[in-house]
Amino acid sequence: MNCFILNRENEVYYECGYSNDNCIFLSIDGEKYLITDGRYTLEAKEEANAEVVEEKNILKKAREIILKKRVKKLIIDPLNWSKEEYDFLKKAVTLKDVKNYSHKKRMIKKENELEIIKEAAKLGAEAFNKFAKNIETGIDEYELSYRFKEKLTMRCRRELSFEPIVAINENAAKPHAKLTDKILHKNDLLLLDAGIKYKRYCSDRTRTVAINENISMSKFQKFKNKEMQKIYDIVLKAQLEAIKKIKIGEKISTLDKTAREIIEKAGYGKYFVHSLGHGVGLDIHEWPYVNSKNDILIQEGMVFTVEPGIYLPGVFGVRIEDMVLIDYDGQVHVLSEEI
Repeated sequence: MNCFILNRENEVYYECGYSNDNCIFLSIDGEKYLITDGRYTLEAKEEANAEVVEEKNILKKAREIILKKRVKKLIIDPLNWSKEEYDFLKKAVTLKDVKNYSHKKRMIKKENELEIIKEAAKLGAEAFNKFAKNIETGIDEYELSYRFKEKLTMRCRRELSFEPIVAINENAAKPHAKLTDKILHKNDLLLLDAGIKYKRYCSDRTRTVAINENISMSKFQKFKNKEMQKIYDIVLKAQLEAIKKIKIGEKISTLDKTAREIIEKAGYGKYFVHSLGHGVGLDIHEWPYVNSKNDILIQEGMVFTVEPGIYLPGVFGVRIEDMVLIDYDGQVHVLSEEI
């Protein structure tokens, strides 16, 4: 029997097309059960591709079904359950620990998922362009972020993939910068990292923008400050060369190595402080992770980011990020690169 149990919203949604904040999904040799409480029963029955079971104590009910079906071994991701929950299930069945079980399943996207992700990336990039027209000097990061989110969400008509990063000059030297009251001025550098959700799938994009007369979201930026231009060009070269290395059968670690070597040779290796990228799908960070230790081979159906960066503390930071998709013809697509 192939049996597994899930309790994370996106993992459950992937299996049956529905989830909420209090549900458990059980798959027992192809039979699907969605266990949830009475608040969600109606919509669950309308949307879930599974037998919906209503119960206040959803974990107790899951255990009852496991015992009733005489399940001998159950796959579980131990990272997603408390010790008490794990031990409660362990009394009923032999648990087979598989860390990141759902992430591994979801690493290779189906064709319909790829189409949804393409649209998410397209809509996200269009929002970046609309925001470019709302950027003006004399306002702070809080106001910029407010305007940015208005364009990304279409005034709350869609969700964000994550809280956007909006950072000016030295604040951009923090990869996960928080908003400050720093004011934007002419010839400044502005780093923008954001994404939107479309049919629950995420997009993710970063642009580092020169604040001049013609503000754009192009990857080919012109800075008046020579040091900014130098660093920007190094990061852009690292990203473009890493993307060139993407092909079926190549180790994913090769991409990180390619970008890192370019930045190291330019003398800024210690200022590239994170891995090159990560998978994107129902979660904003999922498999495959694009780092120096991950030697899995690139395959059709993968979607991941390529986002090198150089961060000079107290001065400024540069990051350029695009999502890359490998379709089932083996073609590499840089999603919404220059929309």
